Amino acid sequence: MSLASKVDTMGRMHRTPWFTREFVPITDNGRLPGILERLDGTLPRLRALLDGGAAPVTPAQGWTAAQEVGHLIDLEPLWLQRVRDIQAGRTDLAVADLSNRATHEGNHDQWPLSVLAERFGERRATLVQALRTLGDGDLERSAKHPRLGTPMRIVDLAYFVAEHDDHHLARLRTLLRRH
Repeated sequence: MSLASKVDTMGRMHRTPWFTREFVPITDNGRLPGILERLDGTLPRLRALLDGGAAPVTPAQGWTAAQEVGHLIDLEPLWLQRVRDIQAGRTDLAVADLSNRATHEGNHDQWPLSVLAERFGERRATLVQALRTLGDGDLERSAKHPRLGTPMRIVDLAYFVAEHDDHHLARLRTLLRRH
């Protein structure tokens, strides 16, 4: 895709849809500490976005700002389960609900964004702690990602989660009209 095709007619950058993203296996486990910093830094970046004081816009389509944050919360148990799948030597990672039912039915809009951010932070701390305590043997195991059909090691999974975080933070920035 050329650079010109990554910008729409209004001069805005194009966001690649999540389900069309490709993830190449990472061969260097030495990248994991930097990826863990990204995962640990999602909450401060989320708070910084929310502290801007801008009122969220109601999108004509897609999720509200609360649903975007709620979606991050909803997926934390899946990420933790997938870490445990790899650690336990399972051949396949837990399957995600691609319909995002938990987010659609989660009533996230009833909560202030700050409360949702704190809930996310509590769950993310559990994931990061689990990742930081893995041994070298855990880092060499892999399990097949159900949608991508490719093996993922812990470093690949952590990168996938960090990219997912950033994908939704970019959407949240748009909803908060913070450029």
